[in-house]
Amino acid sequence: MTDMIVIGAVLLVLSLGVIWTVKHFGGKSGCCGGGGFRLKKKKLSAVLYQKTFCVGGMHCVNCKTRVEETVNDIKGVAGRVDLKTGKLTVSYATHVEDALIVARLERLGYTVEEIV
Repeated sequence: MTDMIVIGAVLLVLSLGVIWTVKHFGGKSGCCGGGGFRLKKKKLSAVLYQKTFCVGGMHCVNCKTRVEETVNDIKGVAGRVDLKTGKLTVSYATHVEDALIVARLERLGYTVEEIV
């Protein structure tokens, strides 16, 4: 009898794991913000310099959108993410500390592995 309960509990956990994984990679997971948001592209009047941040933890287009939106909310900078390479290219119109960008990305749950 206890064997049947244990087997049932394991099957339930496995089923929930499969459902969560399908939702997550389909862009319907809460951690990635869902799939209905369209990002407004930000253009700077003049670009002084650019830096590239290697960002870890991005899995899908929704993660890309969250990272770009977070960087674009900072005055004087605009960001573009290449999801395949995991790199965020930030264009600066004014001087902004790297620590500010890193802190905002880490608050979202991503890691900044390198700044080039």
